[in-house]
Amino acid sequence: MAITEKKVSAKGGSVSGGKNKKEPKAIKVAKAPKVSKISPQKQKSVRADTKDAKVILRIRVRAYESKILDASVKQIIDTAVRYDAVIVGPVPLPTEIKKYTVNRSPFIYKNTREQFEIRVHKRLIDIINPNTKTIEALTNLSLPSGVDIDVKML
Repeated sequence: MAITEKKVSAKGGSVSGGKNKKEPKAIKVAKAPKVSKISPQKQKSVRADTKDAKVILRIRVRAYESKILDASVKQIIDTAVRYDAVIVGPVPLPTEIKKYTVNRSPFIYKNTREQFEIRVHKRLIDIINPNTKTIEALTNLSLPSGVDIDVKML
C-alpha cells in the first residue's frame, strides 16, 4: 500500500501567509490497492457452478383457519413426495393479525366499542430441483376453498 502526503493549511491561515503563520499539517492518505482481473481458469469454474445451480420451487400457503391450512400443506407434501421430490418445510411463518375497533352505538353509548380481529396463518414449503411430473401434479391439485397459494421459481 502506497502512502502519499498532502499539505493542508492550518485553520484560519493560508498556505502563503496571513495573520496566523502556522506551519501546514501533513495528512497521510492511503491509496486503494489495485484489483486484478479474474484468471480464465477461475472464470470457467464460476460458469460451472452456475450450471449446477439448484432450482427451488417456493410455495407460500395462506389461510384464515389453521386446520384447513395444515391439511392442504399435508396434501401438497404428499403429492411432492409421491414424485420423489426433495422438500424443505413446512416452515410456519408468523401469523398476521389485523385488529379492528368499531363503535357499538353511534349516539348515546358512544364510548362502548367492539373489537374484531382477522388472523392469517402462513406456511412456506420449498421443493428443491422439481421435475416436470412434480410440477404437473401440483398444478392439478385441488385444495379447499379459503386457501391462497403463491408459487415462485427461484
